[in-house]
Amino acid sequence: MNIQWFPGHMAKTRRLLAENLKLVDIVIELLDARIPASSKNPEIDEIIKNKPRVVALNKSDLADGEISKEWSKWYSSQGYTNIFIDAVRGTGINELKSRLRTMMKDRREKDLQRGRIFRPIRTMVVGIPNVGKSSFINKIAGRASAATGDRPGVTRSKQWIRLNEEIELLDTPGILWPKFDDQQVALNLAFTGAIKDDILDTTEIAGKLMEQLSLTYPDSLKGRFKLESLEGKDGITLLEEAGRKRGCIISGGEIDYSRIASIVLDEFRAGKIGRITLERPPESLGKES
Repeated sequence: MNIQWFPGHMAKTRRLLAENLKLVDIVIELLDARIPASSKNPEIDEIIKNKPRVVALNKSDLADGEISKEWSKWYSSQGYTNIFIDAVRGTGINELKSRLRTMMKDRREKDLQRGRIFRPIRTMVVGIPNVGKSSFINKIAGRASAATGDRPGVTRSKQWIRLNEEIELLDTPGILWPKFDDQQVALNLAFTGAIKDDILDTTEIAGKLMEQLSLTYPDSLKGRFKLESLEGKDGITLLEEAGRKRGCIISGGEIDYSRIASIVLDEFRAGKIGRITLERPPESLGKES
């Protein structure tokens, strides 16, 4: 299976980001805390360049807390301000606002010394589809100011949002990159819903997920689906066993693969299998080039 997905509006969004970067003081890069590396668009670094940035890792309530600590340490070692947030419950939002103010403190003091009229801090939020951008914006603004949805591709055009007297935020549509060189990255995005299920073989995706979880979170997987043993079993076999346990049977006693695949993916994405992070930070703590 080779996963590729690059809707036409993504190329337009990339141009939009580059054009509007000069309008903002700080970029908020929103990532998925379960897949910090895979949910990072490598083109963003080239577009943003040296613009001040906050890395906000959303859906932290679904991620493995211990591994999140590793990621926080790693991002700090790279020189990035980072914060783990939950855009649904609002965890970390006030701290994020405070960090934005701190990052802009020197510039604001210089403006005051020069007698310049105060203007709000201008920020831009960027992130791949379905990383929770709209929910994040609604929470940080304290009102339903951006269209939200549980499927990728809801936000289509840029919009300025006044958060308060101090901060303005420019929303942009989610952006993926044209080609996935690493298919594990593509799988991680498929697991978490960043790529639409309707263009994927969900049975194969769910099988791949179960196979991965059998190695990294075996107890959580066994407990959730009442599986007796994982040893030596591939993902499809595990999917079949889970299907029988959940009663996903069609006429003739065959497994309803589509149904059990949907259950597995939905329960993973909702955190019902457990708090899971699919990747760890690079071993090297040296500055990225």
